[in-house]
Amino acid sequence: MKPGWSFDTSRRAMTVDDVAEVMLVETRAYSFPWSRGNFIDSLSAGHHGQLLLVAPKNGASPPTVCGYFVALFGVDELHLLNITVAPEWQSRGLGGLLLDDAVALGRLRGLGSVWLEVRASNDRAQALYGRRGFVNRGVRRGYYPAAGRREDAVVMSLGIEPSPTVKAAPSSTSSTAKAGQDGLV
Repeated sequence: MKPGWSFDTSRRAMTVDDVAEVMLVETRAYSFPWSRGNFIDSLSAGHHGQLLLVAPKNGASPPTVCGYFVALFGVDELHLLNITVAPEWQSRGLGGLLLDDAVALGRLRGLGSVWLEVRASNDRAQALYGRRGFVNRGVRRGYYPAAGRREDAVVMSLGIEPSPTVKAAPSSTSSTAKAGQDGLV
């Protein structure tokens, strides 16, 4: 893609019917991806899944999944279980869009914080979370599978002020982004 190539983004709730396309992204993004069953179980349990779709501004091709997140609603927190941007779409600000959407979802649900785990080796993601105000809360030893070993997770959280009026979660919005924008995940 050329710098300055522009594309439209849209968001919508993830359904079980989307899992095949989500798995195409998941398996390209991670050496140890979530399984199809992890996504289906999460959605069946009532966790929120959100897709980020991209399409060229000229409409030359239909929207495709370039990223997503899955989040669990707790008593007073949103726990971000998975947030992913397809490798070919990274470094364009899309990880930040997804993260901002997750935080907004927590606010709309009246929650007071967002929590997540991130691989200790994923400096780019930790930097993004830090720029968005997340703070390091500790380490979960041996949390993630890794080649021939286990890898620690850094636990991070962000305190949020709930929205003054609790509304339904956003399901379909549209925005425009340009390739080459700052973004890490």
